[in-house]
Amino acid sequence: MSGDTLRVVIVDDEPLARAVVREYLKRHPGIEVVAECGNGFDAVKAVTELAPDLMFLDVQMPKLNGFEVLELIGRQVPVIFTTAYDQYALRAFEVHAVDYLLKPFSEERLAEALSRARGRLQAQEDAPDIEGLVAEARPRSGPVERVLIRDGSQVHVLPVEKIDYVEAQDDYVCFKAEGRQYLKDQTMGALESQLDPARFVRIHRSYFLNLERIARVELYAKDSRVAILRDGTRLPVSRAGYARLSKLL
Repeated sequence: MSGDTLRVVIVDDEPLARAVVREYLKRHPGIEVVAECGNGFDAVKAVTELAPDLMFLDVQMPKLNGFEVLELIGRQVPVIFTTAYDQYALRAFEVHAVDYLLKPFSEERLAEALSRARGRLQAQEDAPDIEGLVAEARPRSGPVERVLIRDGSQVHVLPVEKIDYVEAQDDYVCFKAEGRQYLKDQTMGALESQLDPARFVRIHRSYFLNLERIARVELYAKDSRVAILRDGTRLPVSRAGYARLSKLL
């Protein structure tokens, strides 16, 4: 926050909805709308390049929804959700996010959310557990079909069928797909809850393997095995990993 000025980004795929938020904000001193975004990709870009203090974020949007934007921006900026739907785990937002506004919301309701945001920023409260929030809020419709990876202001959308394997690297996970590597700030445990267990198996503490990529498993030392992929890549297989793998092959 620059002095008493609150720098705000408004994200909504409907121009009228953005205009309503902008009009309401005009009546509050010390607010600067630094960007308006019509989709989630532009929102991630705006956060990266402009470093706003607060974001008004729609939940239901094409291409990237509000959950996915939150997953990508992480702890960088507090969020007030705006949504026309009440089925998106709004109780979780009440606890973790700054606030949520259920459309159509009044000017008074926005003022209340804005006051709450200012209070959090002035108190310099820690951001919530974003990974936990996203996991709690994501609609439970089965395993994910794509993985979103942020690279600066760019977003890579990686269909899970293109993933060869995933490797833990310190505080990150590295997705290997089509000869490329993509790093994401995520834990292996959180990823395991998202991947299809019929397609991906944890063969080692540090590796998930796409079963479609495996050529064979070889014993190379006592109780030590290695998975050999179709492209020749060799990955270690732990004893527990081999037990899981054996059930699926």
